[in-house]
Amino acid sequence: MERDATISEALRADMESKGIDVALTSEILEGINAGRYGGVAAVEASGVPPVDGRAIVPAGADMVYRVNRASAVDRLGALGLGLPAGAVVEGGTASLDRRALVDLGERLYPMAAWGVLNGGSATSYADRKKNASLGPGVLDAVADGFELLSPLCEGRPKGVTPAYVNPDGSPGEGFLVLKMRAALLRAARYSRRFGRPERPALPFFQMTSDGTDSQLAAAYSGYAGHPWLAPLIAETGTDPTRPRSARQPMLAAFTHSSEGSPRRVFDGAYGRRDCAIALPGGHGQGFRVLADVYRGLLADGYRYAYIGNVDNAGYYPDPAELAVMALSGAEAAFEFSYRTPVDIKGGILVTTPDGRRTVADIGQAISFERVKALEASGERALFNCATGLFDLTRLVPRLDEISANLPVRVSDQDKDAGRYSQAEQSTWEVVGLYDEPLGFAVEKGERFIAAKLLAETILASGAADASRLPADVAATAAMMARGLESVLAGPCGLELAGGAWRPR
Repeated sequence: MERDATISEALRADMESKGIDVALTSEILEGINAGRYGGVAAVEASGVPPVDGRAIVPAGADMVYRVNRASAVDRLGALGLGLPAGAVVEGGTASLDRRALVDLGERLYPMAAWGVLNGGSATSYADRKKNASLGPGVLDAVADGFELLSPLCEGRPKGVTPAYVNPDGSPGEGFLVLKMRAALLRAARYSRRFGRPERPALPFFQMTSDGTDSQLAAAYSGYAGHPWLAPLIAETGTDPTRPRSARQPMLAAFTHSSEGSPRRVFDGAYGRRDCAIALPGGHGQGFRVLADVYRGLLADGYRYAYIGNVDNAGYYPDPAELAVMALSGAEAAFEFSYRTPVDIKGGILVTTPDGRRTVADIGQAISFERVKALEASGERALFNCATGLFDLTRLVPRLDEISANLPVRVSDQDKDAGRYSQAEQSTWEVVGLYDEPLGFAVEKGERFIAAKLLAETILASGAADASRLPADVAATAAMMARGLESVLAGPCGLELAGGAWRPR
């Protein structure tokens, strides 16, 4: 690509000093100005799809999945497996409850990997103004926990910050330690059932950023000897502290929409000439950034790959979902839960007028007013849980296509640095690029204990003054607290001892 003539040498030097990928920034800017990104318009939502057991499968404790027996046998046979003993066959249909699905899914662990989108810092996560947006009284209700945890978040990768507050008031372990432990316990389960596999079961991969990569590497050096992890690493041969990793480049900010077209690189940050702003380009860049990681996993014999946000304590490999992927032959599957009052940042699953399904990010792709209007009409909005499960044999050939076609959304910003715009690709709009994406309807309290804001972490810890919370937020907080306790005591293998969570 030729050099962008609108970028002066002084501006280019400033961009490079801030770790901005100048070539990628220019490529995206050229695409925006040429109108190549068809998804820049708001998503037109005609409704919310139903949980029908076929396209969207309920994935709770009462989960039952029905599939054509012959197709299932063929698909499992290609993986060297058969229907589990718990499958009930009637005519041409095989029915598997959660117990049978878990039995099958556990056999798939050596064929599956899991990863996190690990590029974000926890600075805005602990921003007081953002946390106040959860509603009147919320920040006051979580004040003690906020003062405890916010100093531990400033300038640090969110994944290494505390994922909860212990009942004794002390900070809990970080998001990544919890996820690594949950995955290692599953790898250990495989080894105890079937023997140690030829290749590590459930290896870990990640996308970092220039702002988080070195800090994460330093944290992982300490995690290698962590008492919650080290014995399981030795038992399983799976070492999440040495992940397959790729680093997301930073992009420059662009000019504000009020300056008209064509857009340029924003060059007046804080009123200084030739001064750019380095910004992440959205987690949707993961399909480009992680391409070699996905190719490497497939080459090494891994068939399935989970990817999810680091700040969701309920995200860990679910064997029942792995089983449905294998039985259904789906290209990809995504988790959704019914939206709650604290789910204000993220996307919802919608049906478009042409009958397709996609995820529309609130604020960027669909207005919050439209979401409320859908819900007011009787629809229950399915909120994106930021967890995807991909068949690598189908994903890898499409990586370039997905990277090129995933919508780039440009949003105006008005902050201390000035008035500018930011271009981002949302990971989960990939749903709209599939003809038949599979959905899992999960319980929010079990699989989507998200922490976009620090106040949510405190609410889920049960560390808020419930009497000061709005009634709807208080009810959601109680549900999240029950869910977090269930995740810590179950998948993470912890117990309360002396007012703090410890390994059993």
